Amino acid sequence: MSSRIGVDIGGTFTDFIMYNESDNSITIDKIPTTPKEPQKAVIEVVKRNLNEKKIKEIDFFLHGTTVGLNALLERKGSKVGMLCTKGFRDVIEIRRGDRDEMYNLFWQPSEPLVPRYLRLEINERMFADGKVHTSLSEEEIKNACKFFIEEDVSSIAVCLINSYANNEHEKHIEKLLRKFGFEGYISLSSVVSGEYREYERTTTTVIDSFVKARMSNYLNNLRSELQSLGFQGNFLVTRSGSGSMTFDEAEERPFETIMSGPVAGAEGAGELSRTYNNINMVTADVGGTSFDTCLILDGRPQIQFEGKIVGLPVQSPWVDVRSIGAGGGSIAYLDEGNLLRSGPRSSGAQPGPACYGRGGTEPTTTDAAFYLGMLGEGNLASGLKLNRELAENALNSVGSKINLSAFDVAKGILKISSANMADAIREITIEQGIDPRELKLLAFGGAGPLMSNLIAKELDIKEIIIPPFSGNFSAWGLLGADLLQMTAQTKILRLTQESLDQCNSILDRLFKELEDRQKINFEILEKLKEISLDMRWMGQEHTITLKLADQNNGKITCSVDEIKEKFVNDYEKTFGSKLDTIIEIVSIRASLRVPLPRKTGMGKINEELSASVNDKIKCYSFDSDQIEEFQIVQRSQIDKEFSGPAIILESTAVTYVDKNYLVKKDNKDHLIITDTKMKNE
Repeated sequence: MSSRIGVDIGGTFTDFIMYNESDNSITIDKIPTTPKEPQKAVIEVVKRNLNEKKIKEIDFFLHGTTVGLNALLERKGSKVGMLCTKGFRDVIEIRRGDRDEMYNLFWQPSEPLVPRYLRLEINERMFADGKVHTSLSEEEIKNACKFFIEEDVSSIAVCLINSYANNEHEKHIEKLLRKFGFEGYISLSSVVSGEYREYERTTTTVIDSFVKARMSNYLNNLRSELQSLGFQGNFLVTRSGSGSMTFDEAEERPFETIMSGPVAGAEGAGELSRTYNNINMVTADVGGTSFDTCLILDGRPQIQFEGKIVGLPVQSPWVDVRSIGAGGGSIAYLDEGNLLRSGPRSSGAQPGPACYGRGGTEPTTTDAAFYLGMLGEGNLASGLKLNRELAENALNSVGSKINLSAFDVAKGILKISSANMADAIREITIEQGIDPRELKLLAFGGAGPLMSNLIAKELDIKEIIIPPFSGNFSAWGLLGADLLQMTAQTKILRLTQESLDQCNSILDRLFKELEDRQKINFEILEKLKEISLDMRWMGQEHTITLKLADQNNGKITCSVDEIKEKFVNDYEKTFGSKLDTIIEIVSIRASLRVPLPRKTGMGKINEELSASVNDKIKCYSFDSDQIEEFQIVQRSQIDKEFSGPAIILESTAVTYVDKNYLVKKDNKDHLIITDTKMKNE
């Protein structure tokens, strides 16, 4: 048996889910997040759903956290010192000379995480082939260590040129820093990444140093408090590049958890897609603070090998989740031209939207939806009873300035919010040559089902899928996040049989490193070794990542001709052309996956909606542009297809179904909502 808990911390709510394998049951809960001390909400939601006896029976605690991300967003991390090769002190300021917003005349790059006076140069040098050009000076390291201690630096990032090819100097520096009395955290660029591109590797190492202390403290405190409640199982946290990692590994490699929170929903979407024979879909994860979207192709979320957060590159595997500040708590306001805007500023968990009655006065998306009738009677998770008068007052605080009624302001907020969300989906689909009209829309999160109709209409998407317990779907996605380690090594080689032999030698070392990183205390049924190659035509900078199938032995067994054919086909598919020149291998990638014991299906929820339900409610229809009678339907009672307009209620989410939409429940308990107007056209 393998029972497990998933807890996902969002900007507004903390979501809980427990899967009990003995009876295939699901328990869900949702409580407000405690931003200043996020572990408090985690402990509270665990305590109110599990007694000491039950928590001792849990095998896995899986967690999605935004602690590392928030540390970066808020610039509340460690005081970092940096050691670099002489001449490379300013690499994190010089960047690559590009602009994130090319046509924004007022754009400014992010402030470096390490001020210039804390970036020290040392006289050493490695060649790109790993040979030593200039040896280390122990005296230089001693003086640098003394300076950092005097400046009260708590974390040091060591970033030497070409250390990806030979990490001898970085390893020696770490020993010397300890020898000379430094007791804080140390991050080595060669441990963080084995790839070239000095700026990206340096920035990633600095980020690792910056968030290390905060992440370590958080995970240790959370682990300690859960153990005091009686938990004796395994602690796992989702990683930015898909899958999960142990708490111990997350402490050592916190840069790999930056996107831990948003990835959970993508993991769940991938697993759901695979139950439908790998259907292609795009996600709409609408929480209280943000909107996250991810493209699911062939049953897997799309993976990048470099991400970017707050304008800083992170050289690490990265699930391609696009996020914008648009959620249920997004605040509406008037800009300098008196035009109505919504987000990215959010009311958060405290005080929350005005209709929560917790002190919020500014209008939010939730206030607008509730005022229009889209949330039914307004009985939400965690016992929240929404106040319509407070929502109206908040809407009028904006509307009175531009002579609009609260009703018109509410409509405007919902239309603006859905347009912003649709734009984010266009960015991840159309810009990659994928037509969103050919995809299904998977909507989840507390407000995802609420907004799904409006988003689908913006994009001409015909079919919407609302999974069971949609408000807690990201937490559900945590439950299937296999233990996963990834690493890579840059080695530029011409594609020959001899170079493939070299790659296999490198893979032996990489997989051993991954094995050594695993710190687990549960029985492993199997270990899946996966191999990819970054490849390019000689003379080019950009690469194509080629996944090699069926390489579970950790060796490349396919021939040069097979690899060449696959590369040429993938290149032509991506760029519409091909070249007639030498093909190069640039980087070798190794992944080690340890599948967790599988869940048997989605699970059966053992919780009924407690809110009172009327047969009908007056609600605004965006299709007819007028107030209509919407039927109120409890999701658990749906047993046959029906047509909108309707408001579908479940414990932690509300689904808005406009006119001309057909609703049915499939054999997997998913709601399938189809635009009949588009279907007939």
